[in-house]
Amino acid sequence: MNYTELLSFIAPETLLVLAAFGALFIDLTTGQGEPCETRMRWGAWLVVLGCLAAGAALWLGPRVTPAGYLGGMLVITPLSQIVKGVMLLLTLCTALISLETKFTEHAGEYFALLLLATVGMMFLVSTDNILLIFVSLELLSLCLYVITAFNKRSLQSAEAALKYFLFGGMSAAFMLFGLSLLYGLSGELNLGRIAAKVGGTKLDPLLLVALLMIVTGFGFKVAAVPFHLWAPDAYQGAPTPSAAFIASGSKVASFFILAKVMVIGFAGAEGSGAWRQFAQGWMPVVAVLAALSVVLGNLAAIAQSSVKRLLAYSAVAHAGYALIGVLASQKSDAFASVIFYVATYALTTVGAFAVVAVVQEKTGTDRFEAFAGLSRRSPVLAICLMIFLLSLAGIPPLAGFFGKFYLFKAGLFASGATQSLGLLWLVILAIAMSAVSLYYYLQVLKQVFVAPLPPDRPDVAESLGTRFVVLALAAAVLVLGCAPALLLDPLLAALSPIRF
Repeated sequence: MNYTELLSFIAPETLLVLAAFGALFIDLTTGQGEPCETRMRWGAWLVVLGCLAAGAALWLGPRVTPAGYLGGMLVITPLSQIVKGVMLLLTLCTALISLETKFTEHAGEYFALLLLATVGMMFLVSTDNILLIFVSLELLSLCLYVITAFNKRSLQSAEAALKYFLFGGMSAAFMLFGLSLLYGLSGELNLGRIAAKVGGTKLDPLLLVALLMIVTGFGFKVAAVPFHLWAPDAYQGAPTPSAAFIASGSKVASFFILAKVMVIGFAGAEGSGAWRQFAQGWMPVVAVLAALSVVLGNLAAIAQSSVKRLLAYSAVAHAGYALIGVLASQKSDAFASVIFYVATYALTTVGAFAVVAVVQEKTGTDRFEAFAGLSRRSPVLAICLMIFLLSLAGIPPLAGFFGKFYLFKAGLFASGATQSLGLLWLVILAIAMSAVSLYYYLQVLKQVFVAPLPPDRPDVAESLGTRFVVLALAAAVLVLGCAPALLLDPLLAALSPIRF
């Protein structure tokens, strides 16, 4: 094996690991005795430096691994490089909004875990090997469990982390059992080789069991109904930057690998999710999860009075929307629409959580009342929050509108030209629930722009880093809404010819 070549392929991940150890080293040496704010600042800027260095390595390094390199253990393609770039951007933004909060004195450990979680996500999207998929998922999950519990002064944070860990451990068991069955049936670890051996017109009952277990594991990762029960408590109890990272970066990686496993690993076992034409395979299972998610996620969000819990149930609904695109991912334009949607959703969600972090730090709560009169206290944050929430609702000309448009278009043509309206039932349901979502987003904006300013409400003064992140993300949502081709065209180019 040529280790120099291998190191050139994994240079971005290596740089992030070095930055993680650097954050620990600085915090435990020169950072000792310094105020918590200073140590958080050093850690955040080290994360920014590590992400920029990894981004440069992505840009300057190899774009493609040779076919069959390491038996599919490491697969680098132009598409995976784009997804990695999005993840680095989300990690950078999360680090900067962490400066707004004071939830921990263990700055080095927090930022090291943030970087190691990013390493897990980057390996997750760079492999066709089911063993490395599981290991990468567990590296990501273990880091997320810990950063959820990082606010030791909050019982809510500990409770949220415990629920997240218990549900995550159960889902990991399902995932591992399903992957073990897949290996037992095929004798292969590579997704393409697995499909070649187990795919066919007649599905083995054990293959269906493996399919259900793997979908269960991924359903937890993307917070799809009925595997979403951890999400509201985790989002509300976790420190706000941690919740932002859970809701953004991990979703991008999870949806990418979910679509990849279904399209490549279960090729020939698709079945059908068309109305009254269900056929055994993974498509009807995913179609049912999508329908349940968009309905329950949107209806449950109406009853919330906490903005973080509202965003959690909103994430459940958005998982349902993205699953519609997964159903059509055999086509390159549909797969590109999934990546476009989850990427723009992640950017929007990080921006919304950044605003929530500022308000919660100043008022001590994230309830709707805390946002009353925000437009008079901080017009910049209020306008940016309006852009983020309206984008999540799918209002043009914001990125969320075109994300949903491309997804729903892909869903209509998921079954091919002869049955182009097979998923019409699911698309109609998603559009109807999108209209419902506008109601609860407007409830938050009503507090921001219409509700009177309470006389005892403290002023809102965000840090320079947070203001930069919020403005940059709001601008990105606007630009990608007005010119979606800026991201969609590179995705389509990376998928032609299709190579995940």
